[in-house]
Amino acid sequence: MRIKSINLLPLLCGIAAMAFLIGCNGGDSSASNSGGTTPAPGGNASTAPSTSGVKIGFIVKKPDEPWFQLEWKFADQAATDDGFQLIKLPATDSTAVIPAIDNAATQGAQGLVICTPDVNLGPAIVAECKKNNMKLMTVDDQLVGPDKKFLDVPHVGISARKIGNTVGQALMDEMKKRGWKPEETGMLVVTYEELDTARERTDGAIEQAEAAGFPAANVFKTAEKGQDISDSRAAATTVLTQHPQFKNWLVTSMNDAGCVGAVRATETYNISPDHVIGIGINGDTSAINDLKKPTTGLFGTVQLQAKVHGYNTSDMMYHWIKDGKVPAPITYTTGILMTRQNFAQVLKDQGLGDELTSS
Repeated sequence: MRIKSINLLPLLCGIAAMAFLIGCNGGDSSASNSGGTTPAPGGNASTAPSTSGVKIGFIVKKPDEPWFQLEWKFADQAATDDGFQLIKLPATDSTAVIPAIDNAATQGAQGLVICTPDVNLGPAIVAECKKNNMKLMTVDDQLVGPDKKFLDVPHVGISARKIGNTVGQALMDEMKKRGWKPEETGMLVVTYEELDTARERTDGAIEQAEAAGFPAANVFKTAEKGQDISDSRAAATTVLTQHPQFKNWLVTSMNDAGCVGAVRATETYNISPDHVIGIGINGDTSAINDLKKPTTGLFGTVQLQAKVHGYNTSDMMYHWIKDGKVPAPITYTTGILMTRQNFAQVLKDQGLGDELTSS
């Protein structure tokens, strides 16, 4: 939710802008592939020739972001395992989508997996794939029609609210374990309301915490102007300044950068790490670097499952083309809570352990 051997640690440092959903625009991809590469038309990369006769296009909207490079990495694994050719193409803005689809078709793709930069292009994407006789699946972002309803296209996506719920419940579980009193505890939530997925995550965390009995009056949302650690730190500082009465703080945000920035703010206020429970989302290096330390206010992070988004979508498309097995209409992934105690094993299980735990 990326092949020459890739050191994922520096790649994942940029995921504060959000692995699949959130972040800066990328340019044309120059990523290579495990199993050998040949340049595709337009300077894009594709895997070695198919042994099964199946070719699958995989278009992403931000090819320079770690999340999408991971999706491509795991899609490459599926191509190796199943014996199909993977054609990887970027489409960083709406004007690039249809040409990218035609590019994949020209290279012989019988199916397409796409994360489009504009979900409102749904009808045009469906029509273009139909014209080129390509099967279509979406990943991460679901296509919509003129009525803003989701189109009937097989989709693998992230359940943002459920991930937020996971964070909220984990915060409550750890708070209970530490014996914190609700009246002495504030909940600091760094938000970015402009993005639906970000809002679903933070709203889900608040929803679950309040359902578990946390007082709504002690929940403080604060909006960051950007999407990096310094922006979050500034936003969190405002809340901490306004509410010095709380002994303990629960901290979360839409992603790890948001949470880590807020944790840094608590350190500025000399709030002891044992009075802070921070839980982020993504499992990127900003969180992992904190979890490698003996003690910080960051308790954990919810690791998203890029492997499912890359490997499983490609595998499903392969079997749809080869065997006529139509994918499920909707497949939602959630996440896995990582803490200091289990993060190395979780990363290893997700195919990321060697790169992230060795440094």
